Amino acid sequence: MTLVSETHVPDDVYEDVRAQFSEAETVNLTMLVATINAWNRIAISFRMNPPVQAKAAA
Repeated sequence: MTLVSETHVPDDVYEDVRAQFSEAETVNLTMLVATINAWNRIAISFRMNPPVQAKAAA
């Protein structure tokens, strides 16, 4: 899905997904991928770095 502008979604890939997941699950997976993709684009655009946890004192 993240490369849909380059590859579209081939029919065989779509059929493989539909064989494994219900329509509702397919919608939920699609929304999840789209949400993660959006957050990744936002994070990259703002040069965000994951927080680094300080090591616990020995």
